[in-house]
Amino acid sequence: MRYFIEIAYKGTNYHGWQLQPNAITIQELINKVLTTILRCDINVVGAGRTDSGVHAQQLFAHFDYDASIDSNEFLYKMNSLLPIDIAVLNIFKVFDDAHARFDALSRSYEYRIYFGKNPFLTDTTWQLINKKLNVELMNKAAEILLTFANFKCFSRSNTDVKTYNCDVTNAVWVRKGNDLVFHISADRFLRNMVRAVVGTLIDVGVGKITIEDFIKIIESKDRKNAGPSAPARGLFLTEVKYPKKVFINE
Repeated sequence: MRYFIEIAYKGTNYHGWQLQPNAITIQELINKVLTTILRCDINVVGAGRTDSGVHAQQLFAHFDYDASIDSNEFLYKMNSLLPIDIAVLNIFKVFDDAHARFDALSRSYEYRIYFGKNPFLTDTTWQLINKKLNVELMNKAAEILLTFANFKCFSRSNTDVKTYNCDVTNAVWVRKGNDLVFHISADRFLRNMVRAVVGTLIDVGVGKITIEDFIKIIESKDRKNAGPSAPARGLFLTEVKYPKKVFINE
């Protein structure tokens, strides 16, 4: 039988989601706890992979186990054994061919900026002191993302992918007081894409580049032309959507 688990984590203390030989990752810890609880080797497959220091409010992963699982007992044991900054929020029985990565319809991210200095937000925001941004201009540039498909200019170099195309369906900045949040949704994202987009939009906001420059950067398909990547600490994976047919209704 196949199960989906819904996970949330603060990524500050980890080297991202994906297993690595000499670093602690979210996937590694989830695998260890599942293996301990279910008493067999379990390897989860995630909906995607977040980089070192990036957070997730919602990420799904699947695993196979040949028995029924009591959800309440399972969640209690998982959260008792996992570190305080990783939580398993739910477990769902799904069809045997359901896939956490390939069946995802869309993914949404937020990038969080705080204007000023707040010691309680150091791990979860990019704090900008004495920097003014033209948010209206940044939103005009963000709208342009919806008119393009190829985002190679925002992809990490030497990434092994078959296509650099992404269908971006939402990209908007929202400011409330000292908080500025960038919301972006797409069917898929390239490695480092959101942080590179944010860094380039910041260049628009400070007047370093124009809207026309922003368009030329996308058209160039060259990462060297885009802005620097925004720090990982401000990035959150916030939602992963699936078709209803994936889940078994019980």
